Amino acid sequence: MSKHFSLRELTKSQTAERLGINNTPDAFAEAYLEMLCEEILEPVRAHYGIPFSPSSGYRSVELCEAIGSSAKSQHAKGQAADFEVPGIDNYDLATWIKDNLDFDQLILECYTSGQPKSGWVHCSIATSMDAQRNEVLTYNKSDGYKKGLLR
Repeated sequence: MSKHFSLRELTKSQTAERLGINNTPDAFAEAYLEMLCEEILEPVRAHYGIPFSPSSGYRSVELCEAIGSSAKSQHAKGQAADFEVPGIDNYDLATWIKDNLDFDQLILECYTSGQPKSGWVHCSIATSMDAQRNEVLTYNKSDGYKKGLLR
């Protein structure tokens, strides 16, 4: 996919393996995964200089439905990844992405202030780099989605 990210790590899923779900992207999803690597994951890796592997990248429609996500998720199109960078506070990671990259949607998920290892960052791209919404959200189970990055 790119210098530091492989198709295998962007499609790996313990749930898919356990349930026997085929999590192989089609050519369109693969093309978006490559764009996601080049526009989001590689710049994050270059900035921090720390190896990391997304916890979730591509998810087939069947996998999305199996985990309670939507078939319309950007993960099902190869346009989104969830990730953390070891040793970097997820709020700080989200802030750097917001300030430095062009993205469709950035969500700081399940983050607890004062607990830098809590939660993760979800970042997606649109079908065209010139169609990015640059939408920034924070999500936690008690409050749902809120606009902006909140601690």
